[in-house]
Amino acid sequence: MPDKSPRDAWESQRETLGAFIRERRKRANLSLRQLAELTSLSNPYLSQIERGLHQPSVRVLKAISDALNVSAETLLAQAGLIDAMTGTRADHKPPAGESAGDAPQQAAPGVEQAIRADERLSDDQKTALIGVYRTMLGPLD
Repeated sequence: MPDKSPRDAWESQRETLGAFIRERRKRANLSLRQLAELTSLSNPYLSQIERGLHQPSVRVLKAISDALNVSAETLLAQAGLIDAMTGTRADHKPPAGESAGDAPQQAAPGVEQAIRADERLSDDQKTALIGVYRTMLGPLD
């Protein structure tokens, strides 16, 4: 069976982001209409984002993060945009001497351990980063 196509990976990422936003909105006891008012975005547009039908811009993610009192980094990680900000790429080449098949298994525990150990990150940020990291490595397995 072939690996997931890049399109499937992006669809999955949008769905993950939308579910994360919906969960945070509900945790904040906000209706979709209230979130729309707080962000100056339309109710239908936010609904599409939550259902994974639309990939929001960084500006929209910032407005949502402010309204939900979530760091912008957390939402950027959920959107799969954090790699571009940190200068890392999900499709990076493994170092010399490693095969592409070996790199994800060898890197995952160290990277995840480093994320968990970083005291500058909140628990939500750590969860988001690890989730994005695993999603990006998934098709490489």
